[in-house]
Amino acid sequence: MKDIVIACVGKPSAGKSSFLNAVTDATAKVGNYPFTTIKPNNGIAYFPIDCPCKRFDKTKLCAPRYGRCIDGKRFVPIQVLDVAGLVPGASEGQGLGNQFLDDLRHANALIHVVDVSGTTDANGKETVGYDPIGDIEWLRGEIHSWIFGNLNKRWSQIVRRHVAVKASTAETLHNQFSGYGATLSLVQKSLDRSGIKEPMDTWEKETIIKIVDAFLDERFPTIIALNKIDLPDSDKNISKIMRKYDQNKIVLSSALAETFLRKLHKQKFIQYEEGTDNVQTKDDLPDSDLKPLDEKLQNRIEKVQDLVLYRYGSTGVQDVVLKAVEVLGLVPAFPVKSLTTFANTNGKGVFRDCVLLWPGTTVLEFADIVHPEIAKHYLGAETIGNRKIGEDDIITKENNIICFKTSQATHSSAAGAPASANTNSTSSAKK
Repeated sequence: MKDIVIACVGKPSAGKSSFLNAVTDATAKVGNYPFTTIKPNNGIAYFPIDCPCKRFDKTKLCAPRYGRCIDGKRFVPIQVLDVAGLVPGASEGQGLGNQFLDDLRHANALIHVVDVSGTTDANGKETVGYDPIGDIEWLRGEIHSWIFGNLNKRWSQIVRRHVAVKASTAETLHNQFSGYGATLSLVQKSLDRSGIKEPMDTWEKETIIKIVDAFLDERFPTIIALNKIDLPDSDKNISKIMRKYDQNKIVLSSALAETFLRKLHKQKFIQYEEGTDNVQTKDDLPDSDLKPLDEKLQNRIEKVQDLVLYRYGSTGVQDVVLKAVEVLGLVPAFPVKSLTTFANTNGKGVFRDCVLLWPGTTVLEFADIVHPEIAKHYLGAETIGNRKIGEDDIITKENNIICFKTSQATHSSAAGAPASANTNSTSSAKK
């Protein structure tokens, strides 16, 4: 088991720190985290999913153990790692390159924060007219060079051993890629993606480059957050990037706008619903306890609305995290004690736990994640409609509310309580 981690990456001054603050700061006050280790340069982000409490008319009883639920919209916590700023030459040790590349080992997906305004150069220094499309290209290039360099310099030795022990290509590559947190199944997926069929001892440099490309796509799926969308040159750069890259992996964002709105919400100057363009002031809610705005603050809010909220529908920050979770294919699952009440053993609310699972996780694997004793004494499982599901059945969004049956009542009572902090809301079977 290990916690799922999304790494926030980018060059200095791209807005990476602002993005991390925007996506984690306002909700960090929840204070009850399901993770075993939170380092100072980590944060907790909360991404929205549809909570089953609304489907079953239980919104008033919903009481998540971690995160929160607002009228059927559940905000699930996930770790975000703030990685050292990257500059060209990182794979050769430039800047904080070694630290950056080592941090990546702990990440499951990357959020690449790009200054789309073109007001900072490749090294993060102020400039005018810089083409940010170059940032997207060289960041991937640096990671590729790091992995390719480590592989290529020992290639002859790797091949000799591969032939001597008569290992499969996947097994040999797994020995090389395991240091990047890759499993054997992920390496096999990389091979399948690459389309390489030739024996490993015939590979030339171009083939090695090709397998590293495929490995990067599998191991480090990346969402591009085009940040600073409210600055003058952003529009033309957005259009250029959208034409070149997969739009399904690009999100427009303004981290500073999000931080500003959350701060005013916390100070009770506005009511702000994250992930929307919904901002209300004392004028909108005269009977509320909101504070009145002075002219300067009113003008700043209107500027954010005109340049960001009304143009794009939101600041985009929450959408970035949601897209990163989606690209991993994670499945939210809800262990419950009863398929009638949806409560756990202590009866303190419904749908207390939400566990993120890797695609392909089976019912029995889920039981072990919830509590090892459930898996040990497992007798069966049921989902909505008291429909029985087999231990080898794959958990999907269609059968993700599960009640486990065990051979001992004392173990069965654990069905709504994950075993430890490490297997709570955002943990899963290792990919």
